[in-house]
Amino acid sequence: MTRINLLPHRIAKRRQRRQQFYALAAGMVLLGALIGFGVHMIYAGYIEHQEARNAFLKEEIVRIDRDIAEIRRLREQIDAMLARKQVIESLQGTRAETVHLFNELAQRLPDGVYLKSTKQTGRQVRVVGLAQSNARVSHFMRNVEASAFLEQPRLIEAKAVMQDNRRLSEFTLDIAIRPPVEAEPEAGASAPKAGAKGAQK
Repeated sequence: MTRINLLPHRIAKRRQRRQQFYALAAGMVLLGALIGFGVHMIYAGYIEHQEARNAFLKEEIVRIDRDIAEIRRLREQIDAMLARKQVIESLQGTRAETVHLFNELAQRLPDGVYLKSTKQTGRQVRVVGLAQSNARVSHFMRNVEASAFLEQPRLIEAKAVMQDNRRLSEFTLDIAIRPPVEAEPEAGASAPKAGAKGAQK
């Protein structure tokens, strides 16, 4: 009977399988390294892209902060200019009102009454004057009440004083300036015109 020794063939087969295993393991390691490198590169790209976006957003935030500061500065300048404009307009309005006030006071002063000082605070005027008698002060107050520009005279103090060897009455009076009358609406203004036309007929 013929005997065949298979030992060298088995050793060779085992060696071939071991080489295949090593080659497969090396291939798997290499493939894993390539996959890891690829994933690392992808994530590095994502991170770089995100960092670029963050840097862009930071630059935009800085630019917007500068714009906001500039807008705030311009708004403060506009507010200051509007405040100055309002002051100028109020001064222009009160300039004519002051002239009217002095003119009205001069017209309403009866004989025997003299003003020493006037002080205006808003729509209120305080006058200090001398009168030959308390009756002349009352006359002055009635003249003020009849004025279309002044109203609500209120006597604060009246006392007797001696001046140039004469006994006079020194008085302090608060007077209100009437608010400006609002213009009538156009509809009301058109009614007299219609009546005038009817009268012409």
